[in-house]
Order: sequence, then C-alpha cells, then structure tokens
Amino acid sequence: MLAENSSSVTEFLLAGLMAQPGLRAPLFCLFLGFYVVTMVGNLGLITLIGLSAPLHTPMYFFLFNLSFIDSCYCTTVTPKMLMGFVSGRNAISHAGCMTQLFLFLFFVVSESFVLSAMAYDRYVAICSPPVPIVSPLLSSPAMSPRVCLLLLAGVYGMGCAGAVAHTGNIAGLTFCAGNLVNHYMCDILPLLELSCNGSSLNVLVVFLVVAVGIGVPIVAIFVSYGLILSSILHFSSTHGRSKAFSTCSSHLIVVSLFFGSGAFMYLKPPSILPLDQGKVSSLFYTIVVPMLNPLIYSLRNKDVKVALKKTLGRITFL
Repeated sequence: MLAENSSSVTEFLLAGLMAQPGLRAPLFCLFLGFYVVTMVGNLGLITLIGLSAPLHTPMYFFLFNLSFIDSCYCTTVTPKMLMGFVSGRNAISHAGCMTQLFLFLFFVVSESFVLSAMAYDRYVAICSPPVPIVSPLLSSPAMSPRVCLLLLAGVYGMGCAGAVAHTGNIAGLTFCAGNLVNHYMCDILPLLELSCNGSSLNVLVVFLVVAVGIGVPIVAIFVSYGLILSSILHFSSTHGRSKAFSTCSSHLIVVSLFFGSGAFMYLKPPSILPLDQGKVSSLFYTIVVPMLNPLIYSLRNKDVKVALKKTLGRITFL
C-alpha cells in the first residue's frame, strides 16, 4: 500500500524562498535583475571571445565554456523560481523534477572540472618553457587544440557521470512524506528528506559523488597553483611575478566563490546546516556566482577590456 501511495506522486510543489505573499513581487524583481545581468554578462563574454581573434587562446577557450555553463545552469533554476513568485504555486512534474535535477547537476559538476582545466592551463602558460607562437592556440604543445578538446570532453564527461549517478540515486526512491519540496528547485537533499525508502547508502552515494565532483578538481587546482607559486618565486623580474599573479587572480577568486559555497552546502551534515538555511545559502552558487563570474573576468582582465573596446569601436564605426 505504501508503494502504491508513493507511486501516485506525479508532481512536486516547490516551497520556494518565502511564504509571505507580500515578498513575492520584490523578490521577483530582485532575481529577475540577477538573471538578466547573468545572461547579458555571460552571453556578452561568449560573443566577445568568439569575435575577437586575440582571445582565441586556450585560456579564453575554457572561459568561453565557463560562461556557457554558467548561462545554462542558471537557466535551469531561475526561470522556474520566477514563475513561482508570479503564480504563488510552484508545481513541477516528477519527470520535470528529475530533468531539472539532472541538468543542474550536469552543469554544476562540469563547472567544477572546467575550473580545474583552467588551472592546468595557467600552470602550462606560466611554468612551461616559452616556444615560438605559430598561432594563438599553439602557444604550447601541452595545450594544443587537441589537448584542449580532450580536456573539454573530460569536463563534460565528468559532468554527465556525476549527474547520472546523483539522478539515478534519487529517481529510484519512493516518496511518501508528501510532495512539498523544501527548496526553490529540485535538489538532492530536499528530495532525500521526502523519501520513505532512502537509506544511509543513498546518503553515502551523495557524499561520495559530491566529494569526487568537488574533491578531484580542488586537488588538481591546488597542485597546479602549488607548482605555479613555486615557479613564480624563482622569477628574477618583479614585473614578471606581478604579471603572473595578475593572470591567476581572477581565476582564484572564481574558484574560491564557487567551491567555497558548494562545499558549505553539500559537505556539511544537515544537523549543522538545516535545509531552511541551506536553500538560502545555495542561492549564492546557483544565482550569485554565475552573475559575478563574467564581471570578475571583465573588470580584472586587461585583454578582455582591450578586446571589448576594439569590438565596440568596430560596431560604432559600422
């Protein structure tokens, strides 16, 4: 009888952020503004990299994909949340919930690995011996177009593997504790809370997959920047050290924001971070970080600012 009742759950209700109706309009305006800035910033950066030949290098190849991922995973969450503010009843079908969960996890895990690929690119650019530049993408044999594409395939491959593992773990559960998801999206921990046959094994799977999705990229980033720091300390030129630190600073800020907020949400027991607080803190890495990334790379990157001025100049001239 329990299984029959749980199988009848064909849709979930997303609790959202606030129960007070009076806050829906200001929250709608706030998050709509966040979403517009996110999309304009990331799509603008994608367009700029595509149009500007000096930015056709491995570093900006991965930045192009970072902006693409940010645009996609923000889109899997924000429009549905905005609809909830308007309608006051944010329902989502079981299939739609699993689809949102899969896409969100795919892009989040992909982002963690593309950030580690960017750290490796910085290591190659700073620590490898200089070679004659034949074309923008051939500044180093270690970062040839083939290597870049293989790294990108690994990024999206790990994203797919992580999403399949998590979604398969959740999709196999039955839900008998109602259909009200205590979140503004379909996420792992709120769905586990609703399940009636979830076990410590399911929780262990979540922890292990999250640990791999966060731990492996973090280790790769730490190793890359450890080698970078060791190489920079051997530079005889103060200007060379300053330039090397400058090329890494934007990436380090993005890494700190993304992994710090993600680890804070998923690698703490629910007793330390209850879901009611967790769904508010998760706003940071689902909505705020994708909005800040293009701003960080634009405001702190001389190459991007120069390319933007040239592109705007050509458009104005036309």
